[in-house]
Amino acid sequence: MAKSRKRIGTWIILGLLFVGLMGFGATGLSGSLRSIGSVGDKEIRVTDYARELTGQIRAFEAQTGQPLPFADAQAFGIDRFALSRLVALRALDNEVSRLGLSVGDTAVAEQVLSIPAFRDLQGNFDREAYDFALDRQGLNEAEFEASIREDIARTFLQGAVEAGVPEPEAYAAILARFAGESRDIRYIRLTPDLIDLPAEPPRPGDLEAFHAANPERFTAPEVKRIDYVWLTPDMLQDSVEVDEEALRALYETRSAEFNRPERRLVDRLGMPDAAAAEDALAQIAVGAATFDTLVAERGIRLDDIDLGDVTETDLGAAGAGVFAAGVGEVVGPLPSDIGPALFRINAILDATEIGFEDALPDLREELAAERARRVIDQQRETLSDLIAGGADIAELAAETDLEAGQIDFSEGVADGIAAYSAFRDAAAAARPGDFLELFELEDGGVFALAVTEVVPPQLRPFEEVEDEVLAAWVETEIRAELDILAERYATLIIETGDFTAEMPEPETATGLTRRSFLADLPPGLVEEVFGISPGGLAMVEEGDLIVLARLEAVHGADADDPDVAARAEAIGSQAGAAMAADLMSAFMTRIQERTEVALDQAAITAVHSQLQ
Repeated sequence: MAKSRKRIGTWIILGLLFVGLMGFGATGLSGSLRSIGSVGDKEIRVTDYARELTGQIRAFEAQTGQPLPFADAQAFGIDRFALSRLVALRALDNEVSRLGLSVGDTAVAEQVLSIPAFRDLQGNFDREAYDFALDRQGLNEAEFEASIREDIARTFLQGAVEAGVPEPEAYAAILARFAGESRDIRYIRLTPDLIDLPAEPPRPGDLEAFHAANPERFTAPEVKRIDYVWLTPDMLQDSVEVDEEALRALYETRSAEFNRPERRLVDRLGMPDAAAAEDALAQIAVGAATFDTLVAERGIRLDDIDLGDVTETDLGAAGAGVFAAGVGEVVGPLPSDIGPALFRINAILDATEIGFEDALPDLREELAAERARRVIDQQRETLSDLIAGGADIAELAAETDLEAGQIDFSEGVADGIAAYSAFRDAAAAARPGDFLELFELEDGGVFALAVTEVVPPQLRPFEEVEDEVLAAWVETEIRAELDILAERYATLIIETGDFTAEMPEPETATGLTRRSFLADLPPGLVEEVFGISPGGLAMVEEGDLIVLARLEAVHGADADDPDVAARAEAIGSQAGAAMAADLMSAFMTRIQERTEVALDQAAITAVHSQLQ
């Protein structure tokens, strides 16, 4: 009964949400047109359709963050969805009437009084707010309260249908036991280092044949031959003048960075009072406790008491005591803004004093780079005008400070200008014949590029890659031997029922569930293990790793385990909800099949024209 009431309550909320759609409004719909059709004895009011359609469009806009023109809404089928939803609801209302279900005035009044829009600032029902809200929506009191009455009755019928679906306890228990099973395995890892290099070198012609049979391994990628011009702050730094006055001003601005007082890395543990602090300090002194155990007893983490690096001034009245202690010492009780506290000194950071002359190289580099970026910024407009006027790469290099270069660019190239991701992105997208464009580099530099030739992927000659072919051939031979070894070991394990001495030392994993994850092992191993019987063998590989796992034991789920019981309850609840939803869907389909629906397309079109 409790679950039934819960479902009914849920549907009441959903019904009220439907009523809430009235808040979207449907202005501009007037005249003698009142409905767009009927479902059984229930008409579909024009205002209801307009509000539903407007609400669906607003919901779509809220999801996408973009305005949705009505024509696009129609293209997405939002108008058809809104209409089908109203037809379904009115079919359910018609069934409610056919069954003679209704609710009294008291229930309607309670719902009206519970709507926040109809209350004043003190939370009391406000008749003027009520009348004003209905008037804005083009509704009278009778129409609105009739819709409330229908919504409540509809939710009762929906709740009654769903309440007849019991939670499938047996089904849930079986699935919970299935999910709660566990497995114990022993396994070995087989890797290429178990295989010796091929005893015999490749025979004449083997490498050439391997090269021909595996062209994808020795094919050079597509290459773009690119001419480019670029200018970066680094290129201009030596030519940029930086006066000493500006350098000294920068030094003063960053004085706190260059000149720092002595600091401590400190933990602070607040105590209830000075007596408690002294007692704790005494325990540490005699070895009855440590600072860390005191922290743990308080139920806090070391991160919570870490003050970081602090100066003597930062610590206020506790500064002198803390700065008189050495690394590892615990001192206190000392005053703090949280009361008496113990302080542990974790490290001492010496004072730093970097004079102007010592800081000068870094200051000059920073200031020169900043001014170089400004110089480049000042040239952007001129460079853009030259490019717009038809200047090519050579002319840009000749007429400006841009430096010219060439690069054979392909995937994986990251040297020179290709060290910049902006250049790599532009080069990857560029094609021969593209118009020049000025791009920006990450450090404030600029560049332009032109693709002069595209060399398609091509198989590199054997003579050029002979060493790579030999390495790949050896790798392939080792892998073939590893596969043979894995098959031989698998046969031995099956025949003997255990791992043998010649195999790698077996490892053990116990209590594996279907959701377990084994680090450094193929992700499909657990799934394979749950698909075999005790004594069975699973072989799983990933890259150069092959794992042979023998299932040692199967453990059923513990019926008394709270986790299993909780899982069964969750599964039952989900399955019951799904079954109830399916039943409600079938019920709604059956109602609509036997209920006559008549729609006025001209009226629907009129609503659409008002919303466009």
